[in-house]
Amino acid sequence: MGMQAERGARGTGLKAAVAALPKPKPSFKKLWPQIWAMMRPRMGLVLLGLLLTSIRSVAGLAVPYISKFFIDKVVTARPPQLNLIPTFILIVLGATIVQAISSFTLTQLLSVEGQKLIAELRRRVQRHIGLLPVSFYDENRSGTLVARIMTDVEGIRNIIGTGLVEFFGGSLTAILVFAYLLHRSVLVTLSVFAVIAVFTFFLQMGFRTIRPIFRERGKINADVTGRLTESLGGVRVIKGYHAEEREHEVFSGGVQKLLDNVMKSLKMTSALGSASTVVLGVVSAIVMYLGAKSVLAGNWTFGDYFSYNIFLAFMIAPVLQIVNIGTQLTEAFAGLDRTNEILHELEENADPRRTETLPPINGKVEFEDVVFSYQEGKPVLHGISFEAKPGTVTALVGSSGSGKSTIISLVCAFHTPGAGRVLVDGYDLSRVNLNSFRSQLGVVLQDSFLFDGSIRENVMFSRPGATEAEFLAACRTARVDEFAERFPEGYETIVGERGVKLSGGQRQRLSIARALLANPRILILDEATSSLDSESEAMIQAGLSKLMEGRTTFVIAHRLSTIRRADQILVVEEGRIVERGNHEQLYAKEGRYYDLYTRQHGLEANLFLAPGEGDKVEVG
Repeated sequence: MGMQAERGARGTGLKAAVAALPKPKPSFKKLWPQIWAMMRPRMGLVLLGLLLTSIRSVAGLAVPYISKFFIDKVVTARPPQLNLIPTFILIVLGATIVQAISSFTLTQLLSVEGQKLIAELRRRVQRHIGLLPVSFYDENRSGTLVARIMTDVEGIRNIIGTGLVEFFGGSLTAILVFAYLLHRSVLVTLSVFAVIAVFTFFLQMGFRTIRPIFRERGKINADVTGRLTESLGGVRVIKGYHAEEREHEVFSGGVQKLLDNVMKSLKMTSALGSASTVVLGVVSAIVMYLGAKSVLAGNWTFGDYFSYNIFLAFMIAPVLQIVNIGTQLTEAFAGLDRTNEILHELEENADPRRTETLPPINGKVEFEDVVFSYQEGKPVLHGISFEAKPGTVTALVGSSGSGKSTIISLVCAFHTPGAGRVLVDGYDLSRVNLNSFRSQLGVVLQDSFLFDGSIRENVMFSRPGATEAEFLAACRTARVDEFAERFPEGYETIVGERGVKLSGGQRQRLSIARALLANPRILILDEATSSLDSESEAMIQAGLSKLMEGRTTFVIAHRLSTIRRADQILVVEEGRIVERGNHEQLYAKEGRYYDLYTRQHGLEANLFLAPGEGDKVEVG
């Protein structure tokens, strides 16, 4: 049975400590420290962006400002001052060129920086997820985590990128124009501003409503991506059970949820857009009425009326643009909310108790009255105590779900005991820096995970700095050379995703070679030969013997050839060690081990076999 079989819900210890921490709430106030942390090293660029957008905003006001004088002194003046036309043209062209240059520079600087920010956040989130405890992975699908890393950070570029600066630029333009319009007419401007203020209030309410929609969209997208990733990875199982249509229905259901969410957000943004159109019409009517009265009363010239309308457009346009920019920023904050949740998870080594660094170890492992639960109040291990001396082999046997893989998980420090201690050379694993421990640990699992790379890359994964001679020696010992050298590309042969181009036995030989190359002090063999036929197993038994030589080894296996060589066998039932000893001692005792052994072979067969004979025996 593999380690994954006994992992369930959230456990105690480190995970419980994480659960007890207050989770960040999705509000701008809560997110501001993280936003500031991203902006601070880029303040020079942000300030430059603000300067450029200020220049662009001021330059953009040249045309409406000059239009008043153009109409009053050229169009309506009698006689017209035609000598001013070249000056007006030069001012307009100059302002346009300044706008174009500042806009181009602004877009290039901030767009590039926004993409750099995305890359930086992806690296940061991926690294953080990689440092989280195994229990976190037990509760989160890989596809969901992929979406967190790749999708949630996409919109964040708008916080540092063009979105935030455009927001500032639009606000600055609106403020400058508002000041000018007040100068032209307090009555008209305040009337217009009252309408815009009401619209802004409803705009803020709209953003509050739409933000949870974007947040929910990220969750739905992660779920759909997670299921799709699983479906693609399990395509052989799906086809084997003719379940293509069922998977299509599941995926279609997820896509429909995503569509429904998008429709909600589109409905809200459309409503805001329609409201902005209504505001524009109402404002235009107010200006038309009050402006006409001012012109007829002689308080405004035609140039004043025309200029006021253009300036008003320059104030309303940024307000309407806020609908679009605000939506982008809202989506960015929703993504940042979800990213912040991941970054809030406590890393394995962040436990303040882990202050001790392991020196090179001999490999003595001790369990002292260990109790462990995946769920509070439901212990799966009860008072486990044993000692594995350096260089010995300890085999764990028992029925499915008895606690064997949980014991192995504690040896690997994937979990921390709820009570009792796990010691390595006298060091309490709950207080040890995990990097210093796991660098001396080797694991060969039943499900031999391989990356979609070459044979060489997969073997060298455990020790990238190994020499060619060490690499070839590991391959020979694990009998990898026998099939690798038959391929046209040899050790550079690509094995495919999860090693799909290799047989189960070939994948396990690669996994054993990888462990050999790592040269660990403590070795875990979790049904390491389960996918090998008898002939293949016999071929690599010498390799396994070499691998276990001088190392403290823990074995979960069904093969008698591995079990009977163990220095001690621990029979685990219902989370307790019910028997211990070597093969001959336990068989002669005719207890639980004897029952497991004879049940697998049949009582009649064992009447003709002495203990230790036979080819394959399942005792786990």
